[in-house]
Amino acid sequence: MTTQPNSAASRSEDVVRKHHQFLWPAVTNFYRRPLVADRGQMQYLWDLEGRRYLDFFGGILTVSVGHCHPKIAGKIKAQVDQLQHTSTLYPNEQIVALAEKIAQITPGKLEKSFFTNSGTEANEAAVLIARMATERFDVVALRHGYSGGSSLAKAVTAQAPWRKAAVVGVGISHAVNPYCYRCPLHLTYPDCGVACAGDVENLIQTGTSGAIAAFIAEPIQGVGGFITPPPEYFKIVFKIVKNYGGLFIADEVQTAWGRTGKKWFGIEHWEVTPDILTSAKGLANGVPVGLTVATPEIADAFQGLTISTFGGNPVTSVSARATIELIEEDNLLENAHTVGGYFRGKLDALKDKYPLIGDVRGMGLMQALELVKDRKTKEPAPEATMGLMERARENGLLIGKGGLYANVIRLAPMLNISKSDVDEAVRILDKSLSEVRA
Repeated sequence: MTTQPNSAASRSEDVVRKHHQFLWPAVTNFYRRPLVADRGQMQYLWDLEGRRYLDFFGGILTVSVGHCHPKIAGKIKAQVDQLQHTSTLYPNEQIVALAEKIAQITPGKLEKSFFTNSGTEANEAAVLIARMATERFDVVALRHGYSGGSSLAKAVTAQAPWRKAAVVGVGISHAVNPYCYRCPLHLTYPDCGVACAGDVENLIQTGTSGAIAAFIAEPIQGVGGFITPPPEYFKIVFKIVKNYGGLFIADEVQTAWGRTGKKWFGIEHWEVTPDILTSAKGLANGVPVGLTVATPEIADAFQGLTISTFGGNPVTSVSARATIELIEEDNLLENAHTVGGYFRGKLDALKDKYPLIGDVRGMGLMQALELVKDRKTKEPAPEATMGLMERARENGLLIGKGGLYANVIRLAPMLNISKSDVDEAVRILDKSLSEVRA
């Protein structure tokens, strides 16, 4: 790392000071000395001091195909010069083109889209339309899940740090999740027979009215720490949900758009076709967007009126469609699978080398390391997790964290990274791990 002029450091300090002064303190930052980002180009990010970082978190899985990708940025700039905003009161060519494209690539009969600005809004809309379509109220979600920051989304979320304050939880019940590394039923896969899936039925029978509106789950739990269910899990749950008259909502805010490799959507790996699918984040490569797409029958069941002032505006729609087309043109579904598999192999090798790593899990370019003080007791190591993030940053790599115990490193690089990028990231992780104590 090169030493930079004090003027740049002063600018960063000034930004951090004003951040503390003018933003809510709940808007937390990574790192003891927050990184003030200045510019980005593809897989790299630079801070105000001019230090370059290999970005393996992508704005929380949002920059899906590279910072300021010229093929997307160019179309955004052209659209801003032509038409930036009208609201959903006026149809425009851009929103229709995006919705049509989404209908072509989503599984099953998912055809009608509602665009908002975030995953929170997308999930809220999904629960709302499910209740209208079924004329039922009870919703089943999973523990360790995260659905957003609104009152309803907080109620669906099942992690204490994200459920503070006024949570409207009426009609929301939580089943145990398929966290194989820390099985809530104290069983071992595959001898367990995926007993956690059966808990969904038990919960419906005992914790709801017995007739549910919907079941909602992330194919891979993002904030939960990239918790990845066994291959049988969602098939079993889908059958249970249908037996009790519910709709299946796939929360693909983090897992969609090729992130898990091979498939457009994470739930496709479990061979389940949802009735409603939500997404956000990586859809528009950093432009704010939320998506709730449903079958025509469900979408047509909406009662009353609705509007999304900024949802699906021309700029967002152009960015999202350009992102999807780039993923197609550059065959990034396959790249996420191939490079993701290569990455997983390297992470498994790190686990063999460092006892601090208790578990490696994930799919495609969505991989996680769960850090523990002792592999036998599985006692979480949140201090080591923070230490690893700090050391990785100092060594030039940006990574994320998550998990209920704040002990999971989340790794989600851009879909178009190469194996050489993986080699560099793993080299830095290796070095950083050697500098961290459990």
